[in-house]
Amino acid sequence: MNIHTRVKSRRTEHHLGAERDHFDKQQLSSISKAINSTETPVKEKHARRIILGTHREKGAYTFWSYAQGFPLGTSSILCWKFCHVLHKVLRDGHHNVLQDCMRHHGSLAEVGKLWSHLHDKYGQLVALYTKLLCTKMEFHMKHTEIPPNLEVKDEVLERTAGTDINNVFQLTVEVFDYMDAELKLAETVLRQLNSSIAVTSLTSGQCRLAPLIQVVQDCSQLYHFNVKLLFKLHACLPADTLQGHRDRFREQFNSLKNFFNRAREMVYFKRLIQIPRLPDSPPNFLHAAALAKHVKPVVVIPDDDDQQDDDDDEPEPLIEVSDTPTPSLQSQPQVDIFDQAFGPPNGGFDERDLQIESLKSELELLRAELEKVKAEAQRYVTQLKSQINSLEAELEEQRVHKQRVMVENEQLRMELEATRRRNAEHESLQGTFLEAERRAQATEQRYNKLKEKHTELVASHAELLRKSADTVKMLSATQQTQEEVERTKQQLSFEVERVKQEAEMKMEEQKFELERMKRELEEKMAEVTRVKATLQSSEMTSLEMNSNMTALQAEKDRLMRSVREKEAELSSLRQEAQLQQSSLQQERERSSRELGELQGKLREKTSMEEQMKKKLLEEQFSLLQGTIAEAENIIQDAVAKLDDPLHIRCTSSPDYLINRAEATLSSIDKMKKGHADYLRNMEDAGGLLRSLTQFSHLAADTIVNGSATAHMAPTDQADRLTENCRGCATQSLQYLKELKSKNTLQRADPASVRVIVQKILHLGQELQPKGMDIRQEELGDLVDKEMAATSAAIEEAVRRIDQMMNQARKDTSGVKLEVNERILNSCTDLMKAIRMLVIASTDLQKEIVESGRGGASIREFYARNSRWTEGLISAAKAVGWGATELVDSADKVVLHTGKYEELIVCSHEIAASTAQLVAASKVKADRSSKRLGVLQQASRHVNEMAAKVVASTKTGQGDLEDKDPMDFSGMSLIKLKKEEMESQVKVLELETQLENERLRLGELRKKHYNLAGVPLEQVSERNGDASSSVQLARPLSMSPKPSKPPLGRKPTLSQKPNIPSKPGFK
Repeated sequence: MNIHTRVKSRRTEHHLGAERDHFDKQQLSSISKAINSTETPVKEKHARRIILGTHREKGAYTFWSYAQGFPLGTSSILCWKFCHVLHKVLRDGHHNVLQDCMRHHGSLAEVGKLWSHLHDKYGQLVALYTKLLCTKMEFHMKHTEIPPNLEVKDEVLERTAGTDINNVFQLTVEVFDYMDAELKLAETVLRQLNSSIAVTSLTSGQCRLAPLIQVVQDCSQLYHFNVKLLFKLHACLPADTLQGHRDRFREQFNSLKNFFNRAREMVYFKRLIQIPRLPDSPPNFLHAAALAKHVKPVVVIPDDDDQQDDDDDEPEPLIEVSDTPTPSLQSQPQVDIFDQAFGPPNGGFDERDLQIESLKSELELLRAELEKVKAEAQRYVTQLKSQINSLEAELEEQRVHKQRVMVENEQLRMELEATRRRNAEHESLQGTFLEAERRAQATEQRYNKLKEKHTELVASHAELLRKSADTVKMLSATQQTQEEVERTKQQLSFEVERVKQEAEMKMEEQKFELERMKRELEEKMAEVTRVKATLQSSEMTSLEMNSNMTALQAEKDRLMRSVREKEAELSSLRQEAQLQQSSLQQERERSSRELGELQGKLREKTSMEEQMKKKLLEEQFSLLQGTIAEAENIIQDAVAKLDDPLHIRCTSSPDYLINRAEATLSSIDKMKKGHADYLRNMEDAGGLLRSLTQFSHLAADTIVNGSATAHMAPTDQADRLTENCRGCATQSLQYLKELKSKNTLQRADPASVRVIVQKILHLGQELQPKGMDIRQEELGDLVDKEMAATSAAIEEAVRRIDQMMNQARKDTSGVKLEVNERILNSCTDLMKAIRMLVIASTDLQKEIVESGRGGASIREFYARNSRWTEGLISAAKAVGWGATELVDSADKVVLHTGKYEELIVCSHEIAASTAQLVAASKVKADRSSKRLGVLQQASRHVNEMAAKVVASTKTGQGDLEDKDPMDFSGMSLIKLKKEEMESQVKVLELETQLENERLRLGELRKKHYNLAGVPLEQVSERNGDASSSVQLARPLSMSPKPSKPPLGRKPTLSQKPNIPSKPGFK
C-alpha cells in the first residue's frame, strides 16, 4: 500500500510539473508575441491569455519574471507596448496583480525618466504612460476599496470618501491628478496623429491609438467620481472655497469632451469601442438639484467574435486546392450559357486561356507555399527570441539567487561566530564553577578535620565544645545574612520606585546586624582568650587551638571585607536612588509645564470652535434665508401666472392636479420634519433646505395646474379652485415669512398650508369624471377572464386539429394525406408553443403584480396601470382570435375549400399577436427576472413554429400543384418574341394589381390604428419601422417588393428560360 501511494504521488507531481511547464510556455509565447519591437497594435487574444494567466496563478509573478528580461531602455516601441499590456493586466487581471506590480514601481519610474530625456516620439509617449501607470498604482494602493478597473458602485465611493470633509477634499485632488495623467497621454497621442482615415488605418497609427481604449474606460469612471465628489464638497463647504476645484474640473471637462469627440470620429475606434457622449456644459455644482440630471457615462466594448485569427500560431495556406474551385471552373457555367445563346467564339475554347488559367493556379499555390515558409520562419524567429528572453530571465534569476545565497552564508557565518563565543563563555563559566566546587570541597574537608579534632577535645573540654558550636552557629547566621543581602540587591534592581525607603530600612538592619556581629565576635574573642588560658596546660591542645583561632581570624577578616563591600554597594544604591529622585522631580516639573501649555492651547481651540460654531450657525441661517427668498420668488411667479392672459389657454386634467396636490402634501410633511430637525440641531439645515426647495416647486406646480384645471371646470367650481390656489400662495408666503425671521422661526407651522392644499385636492377629486373607477376596478377581473378565454381557445383549437387529423386520415391518402398531416402537425406544434407562451406570460404577469403592487390589492394595481392592463387584454384577445382563425383556415385547406395563403396569413397574425403579448408583458418586467427569460424563449419558439407552418404550407402547395413543363422547342424566333411580350404584359398587369393591393392594405392598417386609438401622426412612423412588435413576430409578412426590370430592355440571362441553343443561320 505504501509503494502504491508513493507511485501515485510521483505521477501526480509529474503531471503537475508538465502542466506548469505548458502554462509557462504558453505565457512566454503570449508575452513575446504581445510585447515586441514591431510597430503594430497588441493583439487582443495575446493580452487575454496573459490576463487569464494572472487569474490562474493569482498574481503577476510569471509576467514580471519574463518582463524583466525585456530591453525596455533600448526600444521605445517595445516599451510602449509593454506599458499597454501592463495597463490591461492592471485593469482586468487578478486583484493580487497590483501588489506584484508595486514591487517594480521604482524600476518603471526610472524607465519613464530615461525616455523623458530622449528626443523620440515614442519616448515622450512612454514617459507619459509610465507616469500614468505609477499614478494609477499609487492611487489604488492607497484606496484599496476601488479596484484598478474603477468599476465600483456609488456606495463604495461614498464609503471610501468617508464623512470627514478633509478626506473628501484630498480624495478629490487625487482623482484630479489621476485624470490629468490620463488626459495628458491622450492629448499627446492625438497631437502626434491626425484623424484622417489614412493614418488611423496604418499599423503605426493603430499602435499608438490602441492604449487609448483603456484611457477612455478610465476617464469615463474618473469623470463620474469627480462629479459625485464635487457635489458632496459643495454640500459641506462654501462656494468660494471650491472655486479652484470648479475651474480645474471645467478644464478637464473641455479636454475630455474634445478627446471623446475626436476619438469617436476615428474609424479605428468605431468597431472596437462605443464612446459615450458628454453633456454640452459641465454640471452646475452650485445647485444641488443638478445632481439628478447627471448621467453616468458608460463605455461599451462590443464582443468581436470575428477576430479569431490564429495565423501566428498555425499559419494556413491562402488557397485550398482540394475545396476551392479554380477561376476557370467557376466561370464555366457562364461560358456555357453565353455559348448557348450566341454560339462559341471561333468554334471552341482557346488552349492559351487554359494554359494561362493553369499558370495562374500554380502561381497562387507557389505564393501560398511562400507565405507558409515566411510564417514558419517568423514563428521560429519568435520562438528563438522568446527562448533568449527566458534564458536571460533565468540568468538574472540565478544572479539574484547567488546574491541571496551569499547573504545567507554571511548570516550563517556570523551566527557560527556568535555560537562559538557563547560556547567559550560557557566553558569559562563551567571552569569557574568547577574551581568553586573544588574550593567548597577543600573547605568541607578542612571543616571535617576540625570537627574530628574538636570531637577529641569534647571529652575533656565540654564547655569549650559548646562555645565552639555557638561560634559555628554564628558563622552560619553570617552566611545567611550575606545571602539575604544578595537577594535584597536583586530586588533593588527591579524595584526602583521603592529603592529609597527599602535601602534605608536595609541599611539600618545591616548596621544593627553588624553591631550585633561585632559584639558577638568580641565575645567570641574573649571566649577564645579564655580557651587559650585553659589550653595552656596542654601543648598539643594549645597548638590545635592556635590553628583554629587562625582559621577563625581569617574567616573574620573575610566577613569584615564582605561587610565593607556591602556598605559600599548600599552607598552606591543610595546615590542611584537620589539620582532617580532628582530625575523624577525634573520630569514632574516638565510635565506640569507641558500640561499648562496644553491647557492654554485647549482654551484657545475651544474659543475658536465656539467662533466657528457661531459662524456656521450664521451661514446656515443665511442659506436658509436665501432658499426661502428663492421659494418666495417661485410661488410669486406661479401666482402671477393666474392673472396672465396667456395662461388662459393652458389646461390641465383633474388627475394631474390630484397627483400634484398629493405630492405637495407629502412635501409639507417632509418640510415639517426638516423644520423640527433644524430646531433640534441648528448647525445642519440641509434637510430643511431640501424640503423647502421641493415644497416651493410642488406648491407652484399645484397652483399653476389648479388654475389650468379651472379653465376647463364649471364656473362655480372654477371660482372656488382659483380662490383656493390664491389662498395656497398666500398661506405659503406667510409660512415662508415666519421661517425667514429668527423671532418667528420657532412658532412657524404649515398647518394652514396643508388645509388649503387638501381643499384643492378635494376639488380635483370632485372634478374627476364619474364612472371611471368602476371600469378600472373591473380591469383586474377582465385580465384574468381574457387570459382564461385565450387558454380555452387554444385548447379548443388543439382539439379541433386532432379531429381534422383523424378525418383527413379517413378521407384522403397518398400525397394529399402526407401534405395534410404535415400541415396539421405543424399547426398542432404552433398551438402547443402558444399555450406555453400564454402560461409563461401568466406567470410573469403574476410576478409583476406581486412585485409592483406593494400594499395595494391586485385590482388597485390594475386600475393604477390601466393603459398597460388594456394592452394585455387586447393582446390576449388577439391571440385567442388568431388561434380560432388558424384552425378555421386549416380546416378549409384540408377540405380543399380554402386557400393556402389564408393559412400563411393566419400564421403571421398569430406570431404578431404573441409578439404583442410579449411586448406588453416586458414593459413592467424586471430585466433580471428568470420568468422573463422563459417568456422570451417561448416567444422565439412560437416564431419558429409559425415559420414551420408557413414552410409546410408552401411545401404542400408545391407538392399538390401540377406544373406543366416549359417546352419551347417547337417555337420559332418570332413566336418566342411574341410569347415574351405577352409574358411581360402579364407581369405588368400582376404588378399593377400588387401595387393596388398594397395601397388597400395600407389604408386598412390606418383604419385599424384609428380604431385602436393610435394617432395618425404615429401611423407613418409605425409603418416605417414595421411596428417593432409585429416586426419581431412576423418577419415573413413584410416581404420586400421585387424590383421590376425596365420595359425597354431585355431581361438578363439569369431571367431567361433554359432553352437549347439553335444552330446558327447559314
